[in-house]
Amino acid sequence: MGVIFSNFIGFDMIIFLVAVANGLVFYFTKKSADELYNKMHLTVFVPGSRKAQREAQHEYSQIKEGDVIRMRNNMGRLYSVFVNLTGIFPLLGILGTVSSLLSLVKDMSDVQGSFYGALTSTFWGLVFAIGFKLLDGVISSKIEDNEKTVALYLERNSGNDSEPPADYY
Repeated sequence: MGVIFSNFIGFDMIIFLVAVANGLVFYFTKKSADELYNKMHLTVFVPGSRKAQREAQHEYSQIKEGDVIRMRNNMGRLYSVFVNLTGIFPLLGILGTVSSLLSLVKDMSDVQGSFYGALTSTFWGLVFAIGFKLLDGVISSKIEDNEKTVALYLERNSGNDSEPPADYY
């Protein structure tokens, strides 16, 4: 296990820095998706009680179509960056492997060290790819739900910024 951490200063540092950046993008993506969900949940799916309908009516009147579109676009941009960064981790692992093996061609005296360096880059690339892919599974359903909710809101709201349609309730 010491070999894995000994190559950290090399190419693996790049993989870790990209992982930190992707973790931050995930955080802001989730925050954006939660914010949009919380803003939209009562405007599209209204509970049956009169009090809940009045609360939904009040929330509906507070929502501006431009804000909803801006929030959806922001969430979509962040999610796109997150997915694309997640997809490059295996490539970063392969790049680290190739770069370590190229140094082996130059200096054959440390075959074992170069080979271990190549394997650690592959290891970290795969670990982060798997971890972020699992996080993608957590957030992708909320992103899809938000997209459907916003589309339904925009369909119901077409041409009317302040009042819900007559068939809303």
